[in-house]
Amino acid sequence: MSDEEFDLLDELYFVQNYDFIKESLGWEDELLLKTLNSLYQNGMIKCLTTPDTERFDAVDVFSEGKNLFYLATKKGLMAHNTL
Repeated sequence: MSDEEFDLLDELYFVQNYDFIKESLGWEDELLLKTLNSLYQNGMIKCLTTPDTERFDAVDVFSEGKNLFYLATKKGLMAHNTL
């Protein structure tokens, strides 16, 4: 897990929207979307359209990511807490 992935997972213990994450970390869109996509592809986070509505279809984080909410999965939390 990269330092960026670790830092991003810190923000995702609770459902957060893209803008909140971006403001909290102070990252540029490119880095944030790249890191979100990496975590998503590895099953470490889930994507939601609203705070209560999880996406179960394939999500293109690069094109849709700024309009989504995110939450760490059990796998992501376990990986985050064992480092």
